[in-house]
Amino acid sequence: MPARIAIVDIGSNSVRLVVFNVDERAPVALFNEKVLCGLGRGLEESGRLHAEGVELALATLGRFAGLARAMQVRHLDLLATAAVRDARNGAEFVRRVEARCGVAVRVLDGGEEARLSAQGVVSAIPAADGLTGDLGGGSLELTQLDAGALGRMTTVPLGPLRLMRDEEGDRTQALATIERHLDAQPWIGACEGRTFYPVGGAWRALARIHMEQHHYPLHMIHGYRMSRRDAEELGRLIGQLGKRSLARMPGVPRRRLETLPYAGLLLERLLQRAKPAEVVFSANGLREGWVFERLPEALRTQDPLIAAARDWALRDGRFGDLGEPIAAWTDALFPNEPEPLRRLRRVACHLSDIAWREHPDYRAEQALFRVLRAPQLYATHDERLYLAYALSVRYGGVGGEQNGKLIALLDVRDKARAEALGHTLRLAYAVSAGTEAMLERSQLEFLDGELILYLPDEAQVPSGQVLERRLETLGNALGANRTRVVG
Repeated sequence: MPARIAIVDIGSNSVRLVVFNVDERAPVALFNEKVLCGLGRGLEESGRLHAEGVELALATLGRFAGLARAMQVRHLDLLATAAVRDARNGAEFVRRVEARCGVAVRVLDGGEEARLSAQGVVSAIPAADGLTGDLGGGSLELTQLDAGALGRMTTVPLGPLRLMRDEEGDRTQALATIERHLDAQPWIGACEGRTFYPVGGAWRALARIHMEQHHYPLHMIHGYRMSRRDAEELGRLIGQLGKRSLARMPGVPRRRLETLPYAGLLLERLLQRAKPAEVVFSANGLREGWVFERLPEALRTQDPLIAAARDWALRDGRFGDLGEPIAAWTDALFPNEPEPLRRLRRVACHLSDIAWREHPDYRAEQALFRVLRAPQLYATHDERLYLAYALSVRYGGVGGEQNGKLIALLDVRDKARAEALGHTLRLAYAVSAGTEAMLERSQLEFLDGELILYLPDEAQVPSGQVLERRLETLGNALGANRTRVVG
Protein backbone atom coordinates (compact mmCIF):
# COMPACT_ATOMS: atom_id res chain seq x y z
CA MET A 1 0.00 0.00 0.00
CA PRO A 2 1.39 3.46 -0.86
CA ALA A 3 2.63 5.56 2.05
CA ARG A 4 0.01 8.11 3.13
CA ILE A 5 0.22 11.19 5.28
CA ALA A 6 -2.58 13.39 6.54
CA ILE A 7 -2.22 17.11 7.09
CA VAL A 8 -4.70 19.20 9.04
CA ASP A 9 -4.33 22.92 8.37
CA ILE A 10 -5.83 24.85 11.29
CA GLY A 11 -6.28 28.28 9.74
CA SER A 12 -7.86 31.54 10.77
CA ASN A 13 -10.95 30.90 8.67
CA SER A 14 -11.04 27.18 7.90
CA VAL A 15 -9.86 23.84 9.23
CA ARG A 16 -8.95 21.42 6.44
CA LEU A 17 -7.86 17.78 6.26
CA VAL A 18 -5.92 16.59 3.19
CA VAL A 19 -4.55 13.06 2.74
CA PHE A 20 -1.74 12.43 0.23
CA ASN A 21 0.21 9.51 -1.13
CA VAL A 22 3.82 10.56 -0.62
CA ASP A 23 5.67 8.18 -2.93
CA GLU A 24 5.05 10.37 -6.00
CA ARG A 25 6.65 13.65 -7.15
CA ALA A 26 3.23 15.20 -7.80
CA PRO A 27 1.05 13.61 -5.10
CA VAL A 28 -2.69 13.73 -5.61
CA ALA A 29 -5.00 14.49 -2.70
CA LEU A 30 -6.81 11.25 -1.84
CA PHE A 31 -9.15 13.10 0.49
CA ASN A 32 -9.79 16.81 0.97
CA GLU A 33 -12.38 18.29 3.31
CA LYS A 34 -12.68 21.62 5.06
CA VAL A 35 -14.98 23.27 7.57
CA LEU A 36 -15.22 27.06 7.90
CA CYS A 37 -14.77 27.55 11.63
CA GLY A 38 -13.79 31.23 11.73
CA LEU A 39 -11.29 30.89 14.56
CA GLY A 40 -9.80 34.27 13.72
CA ARG A 41 -13.05 36.20 13.57
CA GLY A 42 -12.82 39.23 15.87
CA LEU A 43 -9.23 38.44 16.83
CA GLU A 44 -8.00 41.97 16.13
CA GLU A 45 -10.39 43.46 18.70
CA SER A 46 -10.56 40.74 21.35
CA GLY A 47 -7.12 39.19 21.05
CA ARG A 48 -8.78 35.79 21.47
CA LEU A 49 -9.96 32.98 19.23
CA HIS A 50 -13.66 33.17 18.42
CA ALA A 51 -15.54 31.16 21.07
CA GLU A 52 -18.01 29.46 18.71
CA GLY A 53 -15.21 28.83 16.24
CA VAL A 54 -13.19 27.06 18.91
CA GLU A 55 -15.98 24.59 19.69
CA LEU A 56 -16.66 23.92 16.01
CA ALA A 57 -12.93 23.46 15.36
CA LEU A 58 -12.56 21.00 18.24
CA ALA A 59 -15.43 18.88 16.97
CA THR A 60 -14.06 19.04 13.42
CA LEU A 61 -10.55 18.12 14.48
CA GLY A 62 -11.79 15.12 16.47
CA ARG A 63 -13.57 13.85 13.38
CA PHE A 64 -10.56 14.52 11.13
CA ALA A 65 -8.24 12.60 13.46
CA GLY A 66 -10.61 9.63 13.39
CA LEU A 67 -10.85 9.73 9.59
CA ALA A 68 -7.08 9.86 9.23
CA ARG A 69 -6.61 6.82 11.43
CA ALA A 70 -9.28 4.93 9.49
CA MET A 71 -7.34 5.70 6.31
CA GLN A 72 -4.24 4.13 7.90
CA VAL A 73 -2.01 7.13 7.38
CA ARG A 74 1.67 6.92 8.29
CA HIS A 75 1.69 10.39 9.86
CA LEU A 76 -1.00 12.78 11.00
CA ASP A 77 0.35 16.33 11.16
CA LEU A 78 -1.67 19.14 12.75
CA LEU A 79 -0.43 22.57 11.61
CA ALA A 80 -1.76 25.76 13.17
CA THR A 81 -1.18 29.16 11.60
CA ALA A 82 -1.72 32.89 12.28
CA ALA A 83 -4.85 32.92 14.44
CA VAL A 84 -3.63 30.28 16.89
CA ARG A 85 -0.11 31.70 17.20
CA ASP A 86 -1.37 35.27 17.75
CA ALA A 87 -4.33 34.68 20.06
CA ARG A 88 -3.97 35.03 23.84
CA ASN A 89 -5.88 31.78 24.24
CA GLY A 90 -3.98 30.01 21.46
CA ALA A 91 -1.96 27.84 23.84
CA GLU A 92 -5.12 26.79 25.69
CA PHE A 93 -6.75 25.85 22.36
CA VAL A 94 -3.69 23.77 21.41
CA ARG A 95 -3.88 21.85 24.68
CA ARG A 96 -7.54 21.03 24.10
CA VAL A 97 -6.83 19.90 20.52
CA GLU A 98 -3.97 17.64 21.60
CA ALA A 99 -6.09 16.08 24.35
CA ARG A 100 -8.93 15.46 21.90
CA CYS A 101 -6.87 14.13 18.96
CA GLY A 102 -3.93 12.49 20.73
CA VAL A 103 -1.55 14.24 18.34
CA ALA A 104 0.83 17.16 18.92
CA VAL A 105 -0.01 20.46 17.22
CA ARG A 106 2.76 22.29 15.35
CA VAL A 107 2.15 26.04 15.67
CA LEU A 108 3.98 27.55 12.70
CA ASP A 109 5.69 30.88 13.08
CA GLY A 110 5.31 33.46 10.33
CA GLY A 111 8.59 32.55 8.67
CA GLU A 112 7.70 28.86 8.53
CA GLU A 113 4.29 29.63 7.09
CA ALA A 114 5.80 31.83 4.36
CA ARG A 115 8.48 29.25 3.54
CA LEU A 116 6.07 26.32 3.31
CA SER A 117 3.65 28.25 1.13
CA ALA A 118 6.45 29.25 -1.25
CA GLN A 119 7.70 25.66 -1.33
CA GLY A 120 4.21 24.61 -2.35
CA VAL A 121 4.37 26.98 -5.31
CA VAL A 122 7.85 25.73 -6.26
CA SER A 123 6.70 22.11 -6.01
CA ALA A 124 4.35 22.79 -8.93
CA ILE A 125 6.31 25.54 -10.73
CA PRO A 126 10.00 24.71 -10.17
CA ALA A 127 11.29 27.81 -12.00
CA ALA A 128 8.84 30.23 -10.36
CA ASP A 129 10.31 33.72 -10.42
CA GLY A 130 8.93 36.78 -8.66
CA LEU A 131 6.78 36.88 -5.54
CA THR A 132 4.38 34.48 -3.82
CA GLY A 133 1.53 35.73 -1.67
CA ASP A 134 -0.45 33.30 0.48
CA LEU A 135 -3.58 34.97 1.83
CA GLY A 136 -5.24 33.28 4.76
CA GLY A 137 -7.97 34.56 7.03
CA GLY A 138 -5.54 36.13 9.49
CA SER A 139 -2.31 36.87 7.63
CA LEU A 140 -0.54 37.35 4.31
CA GLU A 141 2.75 35.52 3.73
CA LEU A 142 5.09 36.99 1.10
CA THR A 143 8.19 35.27 -0.30
CA GLN A 144 10.60 36.36 -3.01
CA LEU A 145 11.47 33.67 -5.57
CA ASP A 146 14.46 33.70 -7.90
CA ALA A 147 14.07 30.91 -10.49
CA GLY A 148 12.72 28.59 -7.81
CA ALA A 149 15.11 29.63 -5.03
CA LEU A 150 13.51 31.14 -1.94
CA GLY A 151 14.68 34.60 -0.96
CA ARG A 152 13.38 37.20 1.45
CA MET A 153 10.10 36.38 3.20
CA THR A 154 7.73 37.91 5.72
CA THR A 155 4.28 37.63 7.22
CA VAL A 156 1.93 40.58 7.75
CA PRO A 157 -1.40 40.63 9.69
CA LEU A 158 -3.58 41.41 6.66
CA GLY A 159 -6.02 38.50 6.46
CA PRO A 160 -9.60 39.47 5.54
CA LEU A 161 -10.95 38.37 8.93
CA ARG A 162 -8.56 40.81 10.62
CA LEU A 163 -9.42 43.64 8.24
CA MET A 164 -13.13 43.28 8.96
CA ARG A 165 -14.38 45.41 11.85
CA ASP A 166 -18.09 44.74 11.72
CA GLU A 167 -20.66 43.11 9.44
CA GLU A 168 -20.31 45.65 6.66
CA GLY A 169 -16.72 46.48 7.45
CA ASP A 170 -14.89 49.78 7.39
CA ARG A 171 -13.16 49.84 3.98
CA THR A 172 -11.43 53.16 4.68
CA GLN A 173 -9.84 51.82 7.84
CA ALA A 174 -8.98 48.55 6.09
CA LEU A 175 -7.22 50.43 3.29
CA ALA A 176 -5.21 52.44 5.79
CA THR A 177 -4.14 49.23 7.51
CA ILE A 178 -3.16 47.63 4.18
CA GLU A 179 -1.17 50.70 3.14
CA ARG A 180 0.67 50.86 6.46
CA HIS A 181 1.78 47.23 6.43
CA LEU A 182 2.72 47.13 2.74
CA ASP A 183 4.67 50.37 3.01
CA ALA A 184 6.85 48.60 5.57
CA GLN A 185 7.83 45.99 2.93
CA PRO A 186 9.53 48.00 0.15
CA TRP A 187 11.49 44.92 -1.00
CA ILE A 188 8.40 43.54 -2.75
CA GLY A 189 9.15 46.03 -5.52
CA ALA A 190 11.88 43.62 -6.66
CA CYS A 191 9.05 41.68 -8.32
CA GLU A 192 8.63 44.41 -10.93
CA GLY A 193 8.33 42.94 -14.42
CA ARG A 194 8.25 39.37 -13.09
CA THR A 195 5.36 37.18 -11.82
CA PHE A 196 3.10 37.29 -8.79
CA TYR A 197 1.79 33.90 -7.60
CA PRO A 198 -1.39 34.24 -5.47
CA VAL A 199 -2.19 31.38 -3.09
CA GLY A 200 -5.24 30.87 -0.88
CA GLY A 201 -8.98 30.41 -1.18
CA ALA A 202 -9.95 34.09 -1.28
CA TRP A 203 -7.66 34.87 -4.19
CA ARG A 204 -8.67 31.66 -5.97
CA ALA A 205 -12.26 32.94 -5.72
CA LEU A 206 -11.17 36.10 -7.56
CA ALA A 207 -9.74 33.95 -10.35
CA ARG A 208 -13.07 32.13 -10.67
CA ILE A 209 -14.92 35.44 -10.92
CA HIS A 210 -12.56 36.55 -13.69
CA MET A 211 -13.14 33.27 -15.56
CA GLU A 212 -16.91 33.78 -15.36
CA GLN A 213 -16.68 37.40 -16.51
CA HIS A 214 -14.69 36.38 -19.59
CA HIS A 215 -16.58 33.12 -20.30
CA TYR A 216 -13.30 31.26 -20.06
CA PRO A 217 -14.01 27.58 -20.80
CA LEU A 218 -11.21 25.90 -18.81
CA HIS A 219 -12.12 26.08 -15.13
CA MET A 220 -8.74 25.11 -13.68
CA ILE A 221 -7.26 27.50 -11.12
CA HIS A 222 -3.69 26.26 -11.27
CA GLY A 223 -1.76 28.02 -13.99
CA TYR A 224 -4.51 30.56 -14.74
CA ARG A 225 -2.90 33.79 -15.94
CA MET A 226 -4.01 37.39 -15.76
CA SER A 227 -2.25 40.58 -16.74
CA ARG A 228 -1.38 42.89 -13.85
CA ARG A 229 -3.81 45.45 -15.21
CA ASP A 230 -6.70 42.96 -15.30
CA ALA A 231 -5.91 41.70 -11.80
CA GLU A 232 -5.72 45.23 -10.40
CA GLU A 233 -9.01 46.19 -12.01
CA LEU A 234 -10.70 43.06 -10.68
CA GLY A 235 -9.37 43.67 -7.16
CA ARG A 236 -10.54 47.29 -7.29
CA LEU A 237 -14.01 46.29 -8.51
CA ILE A 238 -14.54 43.57 -5.91
CA GLY A 239 -13.15 45.80 -3.18
CA GLN A 240 -15.89 48.38 -3.80
CA LEU A 241 -18.87 46.01 -3.78
CA GLY A 242 -21.19 45.13 -0.91
CA LYS A 243 -22.58 41.72 -0.07
CA ARG A 244 -25.75 42.14 -2.14
CA SER A 245 -23.88 43.18 -5.26
CA LEU A 246 -21.38 40.36 -4.86
CA ALA A 247 -24.15 37.82 -4.38
CA ARG A 248 -25.53 38.70 -7.81
CA MET A 249 -22.20 38.10 -9.54
CA PRO A 250 -21.66 34.69 -11.17
CA GLY A 251 -18.88 32.62 -9.66
CA VAL A 252 -18.86 34.24 -6.20
CA PRO A 253 -18.99 31.65 -3.35
CA ARG A 254 -21.62 32.68 -0.81
CA ARG A 255 -19.35 31.79 2.11
CA ARG A 256 -16.91 34.48 0.97
CA LEU A 257 -19.34 37.37 0.54
CA GLU A 258 -18.07 39.11 3.68
CA THR A 259 -14.35 38.60 3.19
CA LEU A 260 -13.91 38.82 -0.57
CA PRO A 261 -13.91 42.65 -0.82
CA TYR A 262 -10.92 42.78 1.54
CA ALA A 263 -9.08 40.19 -0.54
CA GLY A 264 -9.77 42.36 -3.58
CA LEU A 265 -8.53 45.55 -1.91
CA LEU A 266 -5.38 43.80 -0.76
CA LEU A 267 -4.64 42.32 -4.20
CA GLU A 268 -5.01 45.70 -5.89
CA ARG A 269 -2.71 47.53 -3.46
CA LEU A 270 -0.12 44.75 -3.42
CA LEU A 271 0.09 44.68 -7.23
CA GLN A 272 0.46 48.45 -7.34
CA ARG A 273 3.63 48.11 -5.26
CA ALA A 274 5.05 44.88 -6.65
CA LYS A 275 4.38 45.81 -10.33
CA PRO A 276 4.62 42.27 -11.74
CA ALA A 277 4.18 41.70 -15.46
CA GLU A 278 1.54 39.03 -14.83
CA VAL A 279 -0.34 37.11 -12.18
CA VAL A 280 -0.26 33.28 -12.24
CA PHE A 281 -2.46 31.44 -9.75
CA SER A 282 -1.13 28.43 -7.85
CA ALA A 283 -3.34 25.66 -6.50
CA ASN A 284 -0.45 24.57 -4.27
CA GLY A 285 0.41 26.23 -1.01
CA LEU A 286 1.33 25.45 2.58
CA ARG A 287 0.06 21.87 2.70
CA GLU A 288 1.78 20.90 -0.54
CA GLY A 289 4.93 22.66 0.66
CA TRP A 290 4.87 20.56 3.83
CA VAL A 291 4.67 17.39 1.72
CA PHE A 292 7.32 18.61 -0.75
CA GLU A 293 9.89 19.23 1.97
CA ARG A 294 9.43 15.66 3.19
CA LEU A 295 9.90 13.99 -0.19
CA PRO A 296 13.22 12.22 -0.84
CA GLU A 297 15.76 14.38 -2.66
CA ALA A 298 15.56 12.11 -5.71
CA LEU A 299 11.86 12.93 -6.05
CA ARG A 300 12.13 16.66 -5.31
CA THR A 301 14.57 17.22 -8.17
CA GLN A 302 12.34 15.58 -10.80
CA ASP A 303 10.32 17.62 -13.29
CA PRO A 304 6.83 17.39 -11.74
CA LEU A 305 4.99 17.36 -15.09
CA ILE A 306 7.08 14.56 -16.60
CA ALA A 307 7.03 12.61 -13.33
CA ALA A 308 3.24 12.85 -13.07
CA ALA A 309 2.80 11.74 -16.69
CA ARG A 310 5.14 8.78 -16.13
CA ASP A 311 3.30 7.72 -12.97
CA TRP A 312 -0.03 7.97 -14.80
CA ALA A 313 1.29 5.83 -17.65
CA LEU A 314 2.55 3.17 -15.24
CA ARG A 315 -0.93 2.95 -13.71
CA ASP A 316 -3.01 3.09 -16.88
CA GLY A 317 -0.87 1.97 -19.82
CA ARG A 318 -1.66 -1.42 -21.34
CA PHE A 319 1.97 -2.52 -21.40
CA GLY A 320 3.46 -0.14 -18.86
CA ASP A 321 5.04 3.19 -19.64
CA LEU A 322 6.23 3.52 -23.25
CA GLY A 323 6.88 7.24 -22.94
CA GLU A 324 10.65 7.28 -23.47
CA PRO A 325 10.73 4.67 -26.31
CA ILE A 326 8.00 6.57 -28.17
CA ALA A 327 9.78 9.88 -27.59
CA ALA A 328 12.99 8.40 -29.05
CA TRP A 329 11.04 6.98 -32.03
CA THR A 330 9.57 10.41 -32.79
CA ASP A 331 12.86 12.37 -32.44
CA ALA A 332 13.58 12.25 -36.18
CA LEU A 333 10.43 14.24 -36.97
CA PHE A 334 11.22 17.13 -34.63
CA PRO A 335 14.83 18.26 -35.23
CA ASN A 336 16.07 21.47 -33.57
CA GLU A 337 13.02 21.42 -31.31
CA PRO A 338 13.04 24.07 -28.54
CA GLU A 339 13.36 22.50 -25.08
CA PRO A 340 9.85 23.55 -23.88
CA LEU A 341 8.28 21.76 -26.86
CA ARG A 342 10.56 18.75 -26.45
CA ARG A 343 9.43 18.54 -22.82
CA LEU A 344 5.76 18.60 -23.84
CA ARG A 345 6.40 15.95 -26.49
CA ARG A 346 7.91 13.68 -23.84
CA VAL A 347 4.89 14.25 -21.60
CA ALA A 348 2.48 13.47 -24.45
CA CYS A 349 4.40 10.27 -25.23
CA HIS A 350 4.03 9.13 -21.62
CA LEU A 351 0.29 9.90 -21.70
CA SER A 352 -0.32 8.41 -25.13
CA ASP A 353 -2.14 5.25 -23.95
CA ILE A 354 -4.20 6.57 -21.03
CA ALA A 355 -7.62 6.21 -22.74
CA TRP A 356 -7.37 2.69 -24.12
CA ARG A 357 -9.92 1.34 -21.60
CA GLU A 358 -12.63 3.68 -22.89
CA HIS A 359 -15.18 2.83 -25.58
CA PRO A 360 -13.55 3.52 -28.99
CA ASP A 361 -16.16 6.16 -29.83
CA TYR A 362 -15.26 8.18 -26.72
CA ARG A 363 -11.50 7.72 -26.39
CA ALA A 364 -10.61 11.03 -28.03
CA GLU A 365 -13.01 13.00 -25.86
CA GLN A 366 -12.01 11.18 -22.69
CA ALA A 367 -8.31 11.77 -23.39
CA LEU A 368 -9.02 15.47 -23.97
CA PHE A 369 -10.93 15.98 -20.74
CA ARG A 370 -8.77 13.76 -18.55
CA VAL A 371 -5.70 15.80 -19.47
CA LEU A 372 -7.52 19.12 -19.15
CA ARG A 373 -8.85 18.29 -15.70
CA ALA A 374 -6.07 16.20 -14.12
CA PRO A 375 -5.00 17.94 -10.88
CA GLN A 376 -1.62 16.16 -10.78
CA LEU A 377 -0.47 17.72 -14.07
CA TYR A 378 1.33 20.87 -12.99
CA ALA A 379 1.14 22.78 -16.26
CA THR A 380 0.22 26.19 -17.55
CA HIS A 381 -3.12 26.41 -19.30
CA ASP A 382 -1.39 26.69 -22.69
CA GLU A 383 0.63 23.54 -21.96
CA ARG A 384 -2.44 21.68 -20.73
CA LEU A 385 -4.42 22.60 -23.85
CA TYR A 386 -1.51 21.61 -26.10
CA LEU A 387 -1.24 18.19 -24.47
CA ALA A 388 -4.99 17.62 -24.38
CA TYR A 389 -5.40 18.43 -28.06
CA ALA A 390 -2.44 16.24 -29.08
CA LEU A 391 -3.88 13.31 -27.09
CA SER A 392 -7.35 13.77 -28.58
CA VAL A 393 -5.84 13.68 -32.10
CA ARG A 394 -3.89 10.55 -31.13
CA TYR A 395 -7.27 8.88 -30.59
CA GLY A 396 -8.84 10.21 -33.79
CA GLY A 397 -9.80 13.79 -32.91
CA VAL A 398 -12.81 15.24 -31.18
CA GLY A 399 -15.55 17.63 -32.26
CA GLY A 400 -18.31 19.49 -30.45
CA GLU A 401 -18.93 23.16 -29.73
CA GLN A 402 -17.49 23.15 -26.21
CA ASN A 403 -14.40 21.23 -27.30
CA GLY A 404 -13.96 23.70 -30.14
CA LYS A 405 -13.99 26.61 -27.69
CA LEU A 406 -11.25 24.95 -25.66
CA ILE A 407 -9.05 24.15 -28.65
CA ALA A 408 -9.57 27.70 -29.96
CA LEU A 409 -7.57 28.95 -26.94
CA LEU A 410 -4.43 27.58 -28.63
CA ASP A 411 -2.70 29.86 -31.10
CA VAL A 412 -2.48 28.67 -34.70
CA ARG A 413 1.15 27.49 -34.52
CA ASP A 414 0.70 25.55 -31.29
CA LYS A 415 -2.48 23.96 -32.63
CA ALA A 416 -0.64 22.78 -35.75
CA ARG A 417 2.27 21.40 -33.68
CA ALA A 418 -0.08 19.57 -31.31
CA GLU A 419 -1.96 18.11 -34.26
CA ALA A 420 1.26 16.84 -35.86
CA LEU A 421 2.31 15.31 -32.54
CA GLY A 422 -1.07 13.62 -32.16
CA HIS A 423 -0.84 12.09 -35.64
CA THR A 424 2.71 10.90 -34.83
CA LEU A 425 1.45 9.11 -31.73
CA ARG A 426 -1.43 7.64 -33.70
CA LEU A 427 1.03 6.20 -36.20
CA ALA A 428 3.27 4.88 -33.41
CA TYR A 429 0.46 2.71 -32.07
CA ALA A 430 -0.53 1.50 -35.54
CA VAL A 431 3.07 0.36 -36.05
CA SER A 432 3.73 -1.15 -32.63
CA ALA A 433 0.33 -2.10 -31.16
CA GLY A 434 1.66 -0.50 -27.98
CA THR A 435 4.69 -2.84 -27.71
CA GLU A 436 8.22 -1.58 -27.22
CA ALA A 437 9.81 -4.44 -29.19
CA MET A 438 8.02 -3.59 -32.46
CA LEU A 439 8.64 0.10 -31.97
CA GLU A 440 12.39 -0.47 -31.62
CA ARG A 441 12.51 -2.43 -34.89
CA SER A 442 10.83 0.27 -36.96
CA GLN A 443 12.04 3.75 -37.85
CA LEU A 444 10.80 7.08 -39.18
CA GLU A 445 12.76 9.36 -41.51
CA PHE A 446 11.81 12.78 -42.82
CA LEU A 447 14.24 14.04 -45.47
CA ASP A 448 13.88 16.40 -48.45
CA GLY A 449 10.12 16.57 -48.00
CA GLU A 450 9.66 12.80 -47.95
CA LEU A 451 8.33 10.93 -44.89
CA ILE A 452 9.49 7.31 -44.84
CA LEU A 453 8.51 4.53 -42.46
CA TYR A 454 10.88 1.56 -42.27
CA LEU A 455 9.33 -1.68 -41.02
CA PRO A 456 10.71 -5.16 -40.27
CA ASP A 457 9.46 -7.94 -42.56
CA GLU A 458 6.99 -9.38 -40.06
CA ALA A 459 5.31 -6.00 -39.69
CA GLN A 460 4.49 -5.52 -43.37
CA VAL A 461 0.89 -4.59 -44.20
CA PRO A 462 -1.11 -4.71 -47.44
CA SER A 463 -1.21 -1.49 -49.47
CA GLY A 464 -3.95 0.97 -48.51
CA GLN A 465 -4.42 -0.31 -44.99
CA VAL A 466 -4.60 1.65 -41.71
CA LEU A 467 -0.88 2.11 -41.29
CA GLU A 468 -0.36 3.68 -44.74
CA ARG A 469 -3.33 5.97 -44.24
CA ARG A 470 -2.01 7.18 -40.91
CA LEU A 471 1.43 7.77 -42.41
CA GLU A 472 -0.13 9.88 -45.15
CA THR A 473 -2.16 11.88 -42.61
CA LEU A 474 1.00 12.53 -40.61
CA GLY A 475 2.83 13.56 -43.76
CA ASN A 476 0.13 16.12 -44.52
CA ALA A 477 0.39 17.51 -40.99
CA LEU A 478 4.18 17.85 -41.36
CA GLY A 479 4.00 19.34 -44.86
CA ALA A 480 5.64 16.32 -46.56
CA ASN A 481 5.53 16.01 -50.36
CA ARG A 482 5.49 12.21 -50.33
CA THR A 483 5.10 9.32 -47.93
CA ARG A 484 6.10 5.68 -48.32
CA VAL A 485 6.54 2.49 -46.33
CA VAL A 486 9.79 0.56 -46.79
CA GLY A 487 10.22 -3.08 -45.76
